[in-house]
Amino acid sequence: MKLGKLDNDTLKRRILDKFQKTRSESFGAPRIGMDCAMLDFGGDLIVTSCDPITSADWKHIGALSVHVNCNDAAAGGAEPVGLLVTLLLPPDATEEMIDRIADDLQEAAIAANVDVLGGHTEVTDAVTRVTTCTTVLAKAPHGAVLKGAVPGDAIVMTKWAGLEGTMLLATDFRDRLSDLPDALLSSAQSFSRFLSVVPESRIAIANGAHAMHDVTEGGVLGAVWELAAQTHCGAIVVRDAIPVREETARITERFGIDPLRLIASGSMLIACPDGTRMTGALNQAGIPAVVIGRVTENGFAFSNGTPLDPPGADELYRLF
Repeated sequence: MKLGKLDNDTLKRRILDKFQKTRSESFGAPRIGMDCAMLDFGGDLIVTSCDPITSADWKHIGALSVHVNCNDAAAGGAEPVGLLVTLLLPPDATEEMIDRIADDLQEAAIAANVDVLGGHTEVTDAVTRVTTCTTVLAKAPHGAVLKGAVPGDAIVMTKWAGLEGTMLLATDFRDRLSDLPDALLSSAQSFSRFLSVVPESRIAIANGAHAMHDVTEGGVLGAVWELAAQTHCGAIVVRDAIPVREETARITERFGIDPLRLIASGSMLIACPDGTRMTGALNQAGIPAVVIGRVTENGFAFSNGTPLDPPGADELYRLF
């Protein structure tokens, strides 16, 4: 099978369609485009999600484990509270590596205002590189549950395409980019400072967001498809409106990678009735944001009518 996430058709047929809602506490069975599950035990809702980090250099894996999972909860309109982290180490790992990863986890947790609550750590020959799988626990008032995108909504994008992927390429494949300026590569490696979308989540909720989706595997275009598919809608995207930083453009060009389908943790898509109001509030808070398209009744396309395909394997996996 191909590396990366299963395509949505296979995921639905082989996995998701097998699961049903049987408990009154749960909000529903999992479905395409939904990264979080919600439980009602009385009081605030419990929101949870889990994600692995499998393709990052181990020096980044702590921060990515924290931010990628907190971002899922924030995209669901919830406040992240704590994390459970499973850390799997190959036999050639060292205690110094474990120290560095744990320090990275704690530093990122402090920045995200969450606690690392526990988890599991194991050395195993089942993995060939350091791997984590993290579960986030978050809370949300009942009234904070987002209803989903509706036709006519503006699609607002924060920050830039390909953020996480650019950082990983500049770090893991730097030896293949030696002819690019050191300043450009160092800037790309510093994109880790942009990885959290928790701040824009709070602003989006306060300014009328109908739905949010953080941009992970499959990039901006994959995230647009999933954002609309949550509520069985479609979308039109203006390709030229999608912001791409110079670092991303030059590095992805070197590898023949589409930056719009490259993993982009740190960017958020927001469906809302008033794109001008939303981008104004985000920009005022120092978070770059633009309108890149709109939600439609059905169908997916670029502004020129070219069909927009469902998300497939992330562009990053082409290099492995």
